[in-house]
Amino acid sequence: MPVEWDWWTVEFGDAHAGAVGVLVDGGEPGPVYFDVGSGPNVPSTTHWSAYDGRHRRPRAEALRAVCACGWRGAAEYLLDWELIGDEPLYEADVDLTGPLADWNAHLSLVRDKAVPLPEPLAALLVERTEQMTATAADAPLAALRAVGVLERIAARVGREAAGALCDEGMSAETVATGLGTTRSKALVLLLTAQER
Repeated sequence: MPVEWDWWTVEFGDAHAGAVGVLVDGGEPGPVYFDVGSGPNVPSTTHWSAYDGRHRRPRAEALRAVCACGWRGAAEYLLDWELIGDEPLYEADVDLTGPLADWNAHLSLVRDKAVPLPEPLAALLVERTEQMTATAADAPLAALRAVGVLERIAARVGREAAGALCDEGMSAETVATGLGTTRSKALVLLLTAQER
């Protein structure tokens, strides 16, 4: 069952998507299932708001930040069920600023370990993003054509760069840290480069 991510960044994509995690009896519970009658498909979710103890579902004791990379926030934010009462969690005024701040702090550490972009390249990427966004508003077909060109350029340059890393014998772990991604994604990049 995939996690339903609450937060995502363009910089790290789904490698570091974040969510509010739930703790029940000191651990992370499995998905919550919804009884919709008979049939082969039983809907389920891992979204924090479903763990409200209603309809025989587990009741969350605390919340914490979680990340797609496997990181789990150390801080636990206890839920005050006396204040929440019988209200469904999705309707309750639950403060999620703590888990969000913890996930953002985690991203800061990932960002600090990632290789920095050269300043002229970073500025160029910002400028091109602004141009592409404006073009998408004014001439969407031209913007799509430009996206295709950029995708082909990125694929070619990506293969060349990954190939150079393979030639240097750089490990998937080092590539993952440098890119701020997962080891499995870094491994795919390196394996793809070997097919060049």
